[in-house]
Amino acid sequence: NSEDVRCKCICPPYKDHSGHIYNKNVSQKDCDCLHVVEPMPVPGPDVEAYCLRCECKYEERSSVTIKVSRVILLA
Repeated sequence: NSEDVRCKCICPPYKDHSGHIYNKNVSQKDCDCLHVVEPMPVPGPDVEAYCLRCECKYEERSSVTIKVSRVILLA
């Protein structure tokens, strides 16, 4: 299920841009700032410096397990 995987990038404030959290459904190999941060908030020359500050993590979850757990807890 494509909703069970995502890449989450947390980018702190940079120059006059506030911090932001970006989420995107991408493969694990594409889990980096260049593939996830859209639109890029900084101009071309600042992209590398901006991306080096971002922390990106690949996350997987099982929505079926979550749904079953909710049913058990509510029963």
